[in-house]
Parts: sequence; C-alpha cells; structure tokens
Amino acid sequence: MKQIFESDRISFVEISELLINDYLIMINDNENVNRFIYKTKRDRQFTAEDETIWIRKKLEEKAVIFSMIEKKTGAFIGNIELMEISDSVKELGIAITAKKQNMGYGTEAVGALLEFGFKQFGLQKIVLRANPENGRAICVYKKCGFREYNRTNEHVYMEKSR
Repeated sequence: MKQIFESDRISFVEISELLINDYLIMINDNENVNRFIYKTKRDRQFTAEDETIWIRKKLEEKAVIFSMIEKKTGAFIGNIELMEISDSVKELGIAITAKKQNMGYGTEAVGALLEFGFKQFGLQKIVLRANPENGRAICVYKKCGFREYNRTNEHVYMEKSR
C-alpha cells in the first residue's frame, strides 16, 4: 500500500482492495460505525463486490481518500476523506473501526488531514456534517478547531477556515 503522508501514529495510505475485509467489518458495524454515517439502518450488508466497486470508483475519480494504518502494528484504523465541494472548500468524512475507537486516532487523523488539506490543496475552508447523536465525534471536531454553524435533526454542520 502506497503511503501518502503520516502523523505520529498513523500512516495515511491509498485505499486498496487488500483492505476489503477491514472495510467490510467497519462499514457493516451498525452499532459503532454505520449508524453515524447513514441516518436509517440498512437492511442489507455491504459485500466484497460492493467494496471493490467503491474502491475502483474512488481511485478512478482520484478522490482524496485515505485508509489509516496504525504504524506500530500495521492494523487498520479507518478511512478519512476530503470530498469535493469547490476548489477552495472540501467536506471532511471519517470512519474509524470499532476496535480503534476511543484511542485518540480520530483527533490525530482529523488534525493531520486538516494540515494536509490546507497545505496540499491551498484550501480556504473544510466543512463537515456530523450525526447529532455522535457526541464523541463532535467533541473531536471542536478540539480540532471546527465551529458549529448550523444544526438540524439530521446533522450538525461545522467548519474550519484556514
């Protein structure tokens, strides 16, 4: 897997079909991950074929998405992405597998991606939408300098400017 950048404990690598089993464990975990990504519970599980299609599409699009790998053990942590809004604004998305939650990886990953995004792409602003039930993530975002600018029943909207 090709490393793109790193932080103290995390290697940020290109997404890979080699990680499909890890992706499936994470994305099909309705209790710890999926319920914060999708507002309604899905009736079916993602398959290896679904993930292969997703990976190939993201790579073809040259999407700014990375898998996070724990440097010490080589274990999968999760995925983090900057999605296209405009040339100067991107939307952050992150998912961390249950086994690696509550270990400070979210704060480290978001901080590293902010630095990468602002420097690498010259972004002026990074925005995000959080599930209002995901208080832990909202605390991480605030710790990383995001401020809330809107809230609905479905999302907490936050932003961080350069």
